[in-house]
Amino acid sequence: MKLISWNVNGIRSVLEKGFLDFVKNENPDIICLQETKAHKNQVDLQLEEYPFHYWNSAERKGYSGVAIFSKIEPIKVTYGIGLLDEEGRVITLEFKDYYLVTVYTPNSKRELERLDFRHKEWDQKFLEHVKNLKKPVIFCGDLNVAHTEMDLKNPDTNKTTKTKPGNAGFTNKEREGFDNILDAGFIDSYRHLNPEEKKYSWWSYMFKARERNIGWRIDYFCVNEALKHKIKRADILTDVFGSDHAPILLEI
Repeated sequence: MKLISWNVNGIRSVLEKGFLDFVKNENPDIICLQETKAHKNQVDLQLEEYPFHYWNSAERKGYSGVAIFSKIEPIKVTYGIGLLDEEGRVITLEFKDYYLVTVYTPNSKRELERLDFRHKEWDQKFLEHVKNLKKPVIFCGDLNVAHTEMDLKNPDTNKTTKTKPGNAGFTNKEREGFDNILDAGFIDSYRHLNPEEKKYSWWSYMFKARERNIGWRIDYFCVNEALKHKIKRADILTDVFGSDHAPILLEI
């Protein structure tokens, strides 16, 4: 089974930049999108091979939102986790043998004004959600954190020190949140198969960051221990454009 996750930074925008050709070429079984920035009725999607569409859009127009397009019909669909549900950040699909969850984790923001909320509430609530699912679990999406110094080009200028709190996405609190995911028995599929590789999934639009590969790896496919031995491939498709993020891929 092939799955793709992609923060598209606007589904309507990426549709004009080769999205349908990308889907046709990769032909995944399930596609998970984050930051769709649209409601279902605003988008004309020609995806006949994906009859099962699920959207969780933010109440605020042009903001956040996640979607899943699947060739396989799930048993059950759940929207949200009871926190920030108005921002459209989580969809959970239950299949016969596993759960699939896609998530768009809140950004802590430039001045870190959302960091405490994320650390004390969101990260804990989301982890509780995926831990409580009663089958093997795959979760994917933009987690808005680079876990280790291998996961971003410039760790020294972004990390927490004695004199500065660090930049959003690489503070100690956010990294601790990802530690907690691993401690709960989940596997970072990309790092599991590529323990030494430095490859990024997001680049700022400023300073020609993507051209210079000044990036961060903040998009993940994680699986729990029950699926660890089934991971065949985990990759970041850095040659696919259309967003400030690259799509990520998991084959199991």
